[in-house]
Amino acid sequence: MTLSQKEKMLAGEMYNAADPEIQADLLVTGAWLKRYNETLGSPADDWNALLLERLGEVGTGAVIRPPFHCDYGFNIKLGAYVYINFNCVILDVAQVTIGAGTAIGPSVQIYTADHPHDSEDRQAGLQLGKPVRIGKDVWIGGGAIILPGVTIGDNAVVGAGSVVTRDIPAGEKAVGNPARLRR
Repeated sequence: MTLSQKEKMLAGEMYNAADPEIQADLLVTGAWLKRYNETLGSPADDWNALLLERLGEVGTGAVIRPPFHCDYGFNIKLGAYVYINFNCVILDVAQVTIGAGTAIGPSVQIYTADHPHDSEDRQAGLQLGKPVRIGKDVWIGGGAIILPGVTIGDNAVVGAGSVVTRDIPAGEKAVGNPARLRR
């Protein structure tokens, strides 16, 4: 059985993002984001109802303050009482899981989207995604960037402006570019 381009994307295989099914999903999400981002200043209840329309999972009390940007939404899973501040960007071609009680500062960027290292594959328009997993009760400071395939363990702290290129174990603090554990 041959997988569709969307099925390849969701499986973490190389896929062609120009595929009509994938492009249709982007258009639907774009329209949803427009509605969501127009709620700036509305009560969190309004945000929650809209999040439930598009995201894969939304735990009780989860908040994303607009403006917010993502590719698809359906690959994002938020635990209970997750708080994401203004201007968050989540490129969710693969699953992004954010555990309960995690707080994410303004302008944080979470990337699952990756590109092949082979130039011929890139020229052919192929892409791939690697999931990002963020544990429970994590704090991610403003302006941090989380790269594809990274796991951040429970109770970890990521300093503002850090670029996370590798996994961060539970309970650790990481700062800098690239982010390094701070003892």
